[in-house]
Amino acid sequence: MTIKAILFDLDDTLLWDKKSVQDAFLKTCKLAEEKFNISAEHLEEAVRKEARALYEGYDTYAFTKMIGINPFEGLWGEFLEEHASFPKMREIIPIYRKEAWTKGLLALGIDDPKFGVKLAEAFPEYRKQSPHVYEETFSILDQLKGNYSLLLLTNGSPHLQNTKLSITPEISPYFDHIVISGDFGKGKPDPSIFEHAVSLLGVDKSECLMVGDNLMTDIKGANKTGIKSVWINREHVEKKEIQPTYEIHDLHDLLPILNKKD
Repeated sequence: MTIKAILFDLDDTLLWDKKSVQDAFLKTCKLAEEKFNISAEHLEEAVRKEARALYEGYDTYAFTKMIGINPFEGLWGEFLEEHASFPKMREIIPIYRKEAWTKGLLALGIDDPKFGVKLAEAFPEYRKQSPHVYEETFSILDQLKGNYSLLLLTNGSPHLQNTKLSITPEISPYFDHIVISGDFGKGKPDPSIFEHAVSLLGVDKSECLMVGDNLMTDIKGANKTGIKSVWINREHVEKKEIQPTYEIHDLHDLLPILNKKD
């Protein structure tokens, strides 16, 4: 195939965001485990449940869903942007964090709002201290850089996604362009953000490949736009109704696809 440009998702494609969040939860919940002799694992489950419920109840939920900001990013993002619904999110976030952690504690029989605030303040710091990148990320980017135009296409808050990139500063220099949904105004899978990305690259969409871990955003959006898609399925989950052009389990598997001849 003649591929000139590759669009990469960021979270859980290049960055191991799930592990970073899990590490931050573990370290934060250990503070409560040591103080109250409760299970850190059970507290994490409770806080995740409370966070999801709270997050979905805010007026900003439709916006965060469209842009692609999940509840756990709300537990550490600052949302300093001044456009769209970001200022409203910024007002809500301190209350959201406190309630998520306080209600999580309460679910385990601990009624201590002050300690809930302490945990709410600790989580963002632990998350910033826990950047994880997949082992093969830089090896693959090294082999692609210079041979293909590379664009990073990520959903989320510009400030938060740039924070992730700032604590893993090696990633950004590989990319000719970085497109963040919160800047653009719509997130994956909306075809318009993919079309915008392709226009920046100056190639035809038939010459592009989208690589991502999320069937419902990365792959669905690429498919709707007419871009070949590569689903990185590290956890070997079963495909649902969304069918990628290719499926891989490690970024190294991308190279044979690129070397295929039509």
